[in-house]
Amino acid sequence: MAFVKITEQPSLYDNLEKKSVLEILQDINTEDQKVALAVKKAIPQIEKLVSQIVPRMKQGGRIFYMGAGTSGRLGVLDASEIPPTFGMPPTLVIGLIAGGDTALRNPVENAEDDMNRGWEELKEHNINEKDTVIGIAASGTTPYVIGALHAAREHGILTGSISSNPDSPISKEADVAIEMIVGPEYVTGSSRMKSGTGQKMILNMITTSVMIQLGRVKGNRMVNMQLSNQKLVDRGTRMVSEELGMDYDQAKRLLLLHGSVKKAVDAYHAENPNS
Repeated sequence: MAFVKITEQPSLYDNLEKKSVLEILQDINTEDQKVALAVKKAIPQIEKLVSQIVPRMKQGGRIFYMGAGTSGRLGVLDASEIPPTFGMPPTLVIGLIAGGDTALRNPVENAEDDMNRGWEELKEHNINEKDTVIGIAASGTTPYVIGALHAAREHGILTGSISSNPDSPISKEADVAIEMIVGPEYVTGSSRMKSGTGQKMILNMITTSVMIQLGRVKGNRMVNMQLSNQKLVDRGTRMVSEELGMDYDQAKRLLLLHGSVKKAVDAYHAENPNS
C-alpha cells in the first residue's frame, strides 16, 4: 500500500478569507469533532503501548517523547505536567524536541532533518532497555524522530509512535504504532490544528493511565500533586478533610506538615490505627 500524506491533502473548505468569523469558528469546530472519534479508533494501540510501559516503569524505566515543531512542544508540555500533577520527579517522563529548548518558542532551521541527533540526545540521558521512546510526528516522516526510533529499537528499547498518516515511515520504526487519522486540516497542511489536538489527547491518555497504574491516584484524586500554589493547597486540604472527616483548618495543618494528600492521610492512619 502506497504511503499517502493525508495531513498534506487540501482542506475540505475553500475561500477561507471570504468567510465570516462565525463561519470560520463553526467550520473549525466541525472538524475538531472528528478528532475524538479518530483517537477512539486508536485505543487498542494505545492500550498495547501503555500495558508494556507500566511494567518497565515499575522497574525504574522512563518515557521519552521525541518530536519536532508542534509535536515536540506537545511532548515537552505533557512531560512538564507530570511532576505537579502526580508528584513524580521530572526525570521519569522527558520531552525532547528537535533544536532543543530554543525550539519551544522559535523555529530552529533544519533541526528536524538530522537523522542522528535524536539518538545522540537519548544517549546523553543514558537510555536503557527499561525505558520507552515515543516518537510524535503528524506527517510520520520527521527524520529526527525516525532516526531515534530506529536506533532505540536496534538497542532493544520499546518504541511507540503517534502519527496522522497511515503506514508512515515512523510507524515502521515503532513496536506499537498509534495512527490517528483525523483527515485534512482546516488550513491545508496546518497540523498544529486537528493533529495537534489529537496528539495532546493521546499523550494525556498515555501518561494519565500509566500514573494511575503506578498508584499515583486514589479514588479519582490527585493525591500526590505538588502543593505549589494556594489553589492546590486548598484542593489538597479539601481532599484530606473529606477523606478523614476533619475540619478544614486541621486538615490544612496535616497536609502542610506532610507535603501531600497521600502522605498526610497515611500518617494520620498510622497514628490512629483504629480510625
